[in-house]
Amino acid sequence: MSMRSTHSTVTFSHAFFLPGYTDELPPGDYELIVHEELLQGLSFEAYRRTGTYLAVHGSGQMAGRVELRPTSPADLDVALGRGRRPATHDSETALSPSEDLT
Repeated sequence: MSMRSTHSTVTFSHAFFLPGYTDELPPGDYELIVHEELLQGLSFEAYRRTGTYLAVHGSGQMAGRVELRPTSPADLDVALGRGRRPATHDSETALSPSEDLT
């Protein structure tokens, strides 16, 4: 099976968390690595994502080490702030149809 990896840089403007980890990561540039495999038996070339990883550089006693943390595109969107929904605290549309306003 043929595999490919793409490397890109993603910039976080605020500190963020990744699901499954308790440490807060500082804002900055991070390397994003995506692994894909070639789908066999098609009449055209197509790839399926098999893994998405964020490279996190260690600090303190872990300086010089890089940890590849598995993540998902949805988790990255949330961490980047793209997954945030506007607050609707005083909006009737935030209520479910079964909730009564009176």
